[in-house]
Amino acid sequence: MKPTITVCDDVTLIILQNVPANMDFVTEVFEKIAAMDIDVDMISLNPPQSSMTSLSFTVSDDDLVKILSYTSKLNEGSIKPIVSSGNCKISVNDPEMENCPGVAAKVFRMAAQAGADIRLITTSESQISLLVTKSDCDTTFAAISESFEK
Repeated sequence: MKPTITVCDDVTLIILQNVPANMDFVTEVFEKIAAMDIDVDMISLNPPQSSMTSLSFTVSDDDLVKILSYTSKLNEGSIKPIVSSGNCKISVNDPEMENCPGVAAKVFRMAAQAGADIRLITTSESQISLLVTKSDCDTTFAAISESFEK
């Protein structure tokens, strides 16, 4: 298996903690972000803890000011966004990954050996995406790429 490995620079991670754990709220967040013409990429919704949860997603660094103008007003400002900009997304893509156990383990091992500061992980049947700090991007990309060349 030889996957396609790509890098996307200038990615901002937004973490919203203590948000209501209901899909109406989550839907409203993303509808308003879409109405602002902001493209959301990686999304992670944590399991609820009682009636609250945390919601993480990524946007382009170029949209940082716009997204903060919205997220700072959520629930009259009671939800404080945690923001990390200047990250890179490394994606490993391969349609054959779905029936190939151990690919995620291999990617995670290479990221660990590279000492990557992982901010967010999302997966699908054919893609694994890691959000890493800009300073860790080149070494992590190289380690993952080299592991699939063998």
